[in-house]
Amino acid sequence: MRGKAVSKRKIQPEAKFNDPEIAKFINYIMERGKKTVAQQIVYGCFEIIKDATKQDPRHVFNKALKQVSPLLEIRGRRIGGANYQIPFQVRGERRFNLGSRWLITAARARKGKPMAEKLAMEIMDAARGEGAAMKKRAEVHRMAEANKAFAHFAR
Repeated sequence: MRGKAVSKRKIQPEAKFNDPEIAKFINYIMERGKKTVAQQIVYGCFEIIKDATKQDPRHVFNKALKQVSPLLEIRGRRIGGANYQIPFQVRGERRFNLGSRWLITAARARKGKPMAEKLAMEIMDAARGEGAAMKKRAEVHRMAEANKAFAHFAR
């Protein structure tokens, strides 16, 4: 490894809910540096969730992220001239990153509604264990399960 390890930046909690995970999620949604637009999308999404479920939107959001975040993933590794797909456990920070990314991608793939509504629907679906993001997680877990025979290569 060259040079010294880069230290992790501490993300400031956002103003409305005072939650650093929501601040990070807002940053993932943001495009072209337009943070206020991303905040409007997330806060609008939380309002829709609050009206639809009559629960705290942070609770629904955390439940959805916990459901969507993968426990295992596969990584390619070259051993003796052959490439193997090796299942690895996913670290906590990467779990949040992948879960958020899958939620946002699935919400963007939905058609015909504003982004806040699409994101709210995807988060509520994920909290129930449904939706495109959950399908993506199941697919990743299925691949890891299928390649369990190569787990002894993980080191």
